[in-house]
Amino acid sequence: MTLDQLQIFVAVAEREHVTRAADALGLAPPSVSAAVASLEREFGTKLFHRVGRGIVVTEGGMLLLDEARALVNRADAVKLAMREFTGLGRGRLQIKASQTIANHFLPARLVDFHQAYPGVALVVSVGNSTEVVKAVIRGDIELGFVEGPEEEFQDPRLAIELIAWDDLAMVASADHPWATRDKLTADDLTAGKWVLREEGSGTRAAFVKALDALGVPYANLNIAIELPSNSGVLAAVLAGAGATILSTLVCDDAMQAGTLKRLPVSIAPRAFYAAQHGDHYRSRAVSALLEILRAHPAL
Repeated sequence: MTLDQLQIFVAVAEREHVTRAADALGLAPPSVSAAVASLEREFGTKLFHRVGRGIVVTEGGMLLLDEARALVNRADAVKLAMREFTGLGRGRLQIKASQTIANHFLPARLVDFHQAYPGVALVVSVGNSTEVVKAVIRGDIELGFVEGPEEEFQDPRLAIELIAWDDLAMVASADHPWATRDKLTADDLTAGKWVLREEGSGTRAAFVKALDALGVPYANLNIAIELPSNSGVLAAVLAGAGATILSTLVCDDAMQAGTLKRLPVSIAPRAFYAAQHGDHYRSRAVSALLEILRAHPAL
């Protein structure tokens, strides 16, 4: 068994497809198949089942996948530590962030980082807060960014740090019946229609917590539409589907244009957190980026 074989196995298992894994690794499919076959011979068990034109990981394959990921990630950490011995002249930093943070909070700060460390490539992917946490725990990324509340991130393997506060607003389209109201009651909020993000989203968690604090439990809400993006939620609200709660980073332009109205309900701000695996090596690139974020926390 070699590290290269384990890397190939992880790539195939994650994609459940030999050709896609080969493309991702820059290898020929026969080489990928040979590496998997070698592991199966060594361990005396099938790692994949063929289902139609695809493959699925067997029970033995799932056991190996967890261990292989840990070994591959540890090897990557060793390589990173040794590369950094000569400084931050070059390198690569992989980040995953929630939509609000990736689209509105991080870009200007990543520009600051790039100007300070032009040789370090920044690779940013986007997912909801639950997906980001899973990627951090698996070791797929060095640094994640998620949205509060903090009680959502109690896994003991996580090390989190508050990096900024985010203003939230309850909003509806300018022609919504609530747009001209001076006050909204719990009964109003219970009777109204709502648009919100998908399960696992930090914006959804903030929505549920805010409404609960106003005396409106989630179970009592009339949910009209659930959507997988902030832009989708905003578009549906502007089209008249209902009200929502969004970061002002997302909806400020529409409020300034007058097409969206901030409703007369006070919503507590939420936190943005940086998240890392508590047991993993903190690279100098991560430390440098966090220093920039600490220096410019204001939104």
